[in-house]
Amino acid sequence: MKQKLILLAFIATSFFMTQAKAQQTLEQNKQYNGATANKQIYKAIYQMDNASPEIIKKTIRNINNLLNDPRLKGKLQVELIAFSGGTEAYRKGSEYEDAIKGLISKGVIVAQCLNTLKERKIDKSELYDFLAYVPTGNGELLIRASEGWTIIKP
Repeated sequence: MKQKLILLAFIATSFFMTQAKAQQTLEQNKQYNGATANKQIYKAIYQMDNASPEIIKKTIRNINNLLNDPRLKGKLQVELIAFSGGTEAYRKGSEYEDAIKGLISKGVIVAQCLNTLKERKIDKSELYDFLAYVPTGNGELLIRASEGWTIIKP
């Protein structure tokens, strides 16, 4: 009987401690404003390798959201690398021209993989003339990652 009372007291104490901890966590959560950007520079490379309009729009939107984060103002280096199906966003006449130009005007490097052009027999003249080019998209990702860039694939 004594053991049962001790066990019951232990369970009750544990329950109330758990409830108190949960309430404390809720209060802390209300006051949380996100991580603090303490570094001088943050580097992100966005991987766009899908022709889906939803993915392309999401990628552009994600980059703009990053650029508009007040914690990161003046602390960003951003690159958008397209290869494989993502190349479709860079074709002349695509609906993304203004959005891509907008990224460039905000300092984003907008690059295209030359390997994709070779494999898919796409001539540079079919793409916007304001693009940068890299030998391979995967090579760009690997090099940037080794330099400390964060790879983001929306």
